[in-house]
Amino acid sequence: MTRRRSADDDAGQASVELALLLPLVVVLLLGLLQVALVARDQLALELAAREAARAAAVSADPSGAAAAAANGATTLRPLDVSVAVGGTTVTVTVAFHHRTDVAMIGPLVADVDLRATATMALEPP
Repeated sequence: MTRRRSADDDAGQASVELALLLPLVVVLLLGLLQVALVARDQLALELAAREAARAAAVSADPSGAAAAAANGATTLRPLDVSVAVGGTTVTVTVAFHHRTDVAMIGPLVADVDLRATATMALEPP
């Protein structure tokens, strides 16, 4: 004789599945958050590099103008701003060390060094 399965035999199955998968889902969401934070900071660095290159291209003091413009364009600190003037162009490189500090993900992922470069034509000051 075969026993028929009733709905009561499956009671709690969804709770067990949720309990097993919830930690994995949380870790994946936190990893996605960490990637989004790194992408946000990279975009901020690109903006800072463009602003710094523009300021350096029109200034009599390219290094000072680039550093001031880069620091004014973003709240990331500390920024490493380097300026190279060559011929008719100025190239500015802005670097930032991004700490991975999202809970549970930060210790698993190494810190990221971000860098952005922009080149503009020199204009007379």
